[in-house]
Amino acid sequence: MSSLADFGRRQSAKLLTLTRPQAVLLMVGFLLCLGVSTAALTGHPALAAALLAAVLGVVLVGMLHLSRWVGSLHRGNQSALREVRTTLEHLQRRLVAATESERISAGERHAELTTIVTKGHRQAQHGTDLLLRAQSREIEAMFQLFGEFVPRAPMPSSGDFALNPTDLLELLHLIALKQPRLVLELGSGTSTVWIGYALEKFGGRLISLDHDHGYVKKTRALLTAHSLAATAEVRAAPLAAMPIGDVSYQWYDPAAVADLQEVEMLLVDGPPQATGPDARFPAMHVLERRLAANATVIVDDANRPDEREAVRRWTQTITGLTQDKSILGRHAVLLYTRAERNIAAISL
Repeated sequence: MSSLADFGRRQSAKLLTLTRPQAVLLMVGFLLCLGVSTAALTGHPALAAALLAAVLGVVLVGMLHLSRWVGSLHRGNQSALREVRTTLEHLQRRLVAATESERISAGERHAELTTIVTKGHRQAQHGTDLLLRAQSREIEAMFQLFGEFVPRAPMPSSGDFALNPTDLLELLHLIALKQPRLVLELGSGTSTVWIGYALEKFGGRLISLDHDHGYVKKTRALLTAHSLAATAEVRAAPLAAMPIGDVSYQWYDPAAVADLQEVEMLLVDGPPQATGPDARFPAMHVLERRLAANATVIVDDANRPDEREAVRRWTQTITGLTQDKSILGRHAVLLYTRAERNIAAISL
């Protein structure tokens, strides 16, 4: 009984979902069936047959309507399927294009990365080769230095802020060739001890200036330890304002060299770059008149822009100052010859 009730409720629910034409057609069919039954029961066979024919017509019309609805639904489904197929094909093309683009991009990135890695490897290999060659040169220079001089105490380390062994070897070679009687060094340290040993051989004298009292004390202790105090002297020379034209520089107090004349070799290795821009430019402006008629000027760190510019300005503005192009290393060697008219002008 309950199943029959459930069936009735389901059918009632379906009736509520009928459209207006479907409801009208169902009502007409119901009325015709009722008429057929009534006519048959009341003894009117002709009317019953006519109404039965009408019922069949209604059924045919319903079937035709259902067929058209099914056809319309089929066509809608086909159109939807075509749209879905078109959408899928479009998505597939986009996916293939994106995949191909990513593949090409990945290939290009891989090639670029391979190029970068290869270039980096070559540069690293080249840098390693340069470092090994430089290290070999420094070791060879160090052997030559200690073969030429026998220190009387442990030598301070070279490199870093101090001159490298190759630069020291070249500097000491120049000293041996020129045999200057007076050398003025701007900035003290390891090179002061080595120069002291070189000058000791032929009776030369070294004056070294330094603005840093710690370096002054340390270098003096080194000279004492190596028994070079009679050959080399370190003077404390605090930095002071040095106006040249419209520019003021920080340079050594000129009072520290007031007693010096006939300096045959000048080593420009200070003040440090950290004291200010163009820190070493004032050297020739202050010391030209204290140089001997024939002197050698050595500029350390000549590979740096400030020092290169200082050398350029000096050689362009100071008569008799030329650069020796045959010297290698990181320092520049300048040859100074004072003209007779310059001597007369200085004496005035």
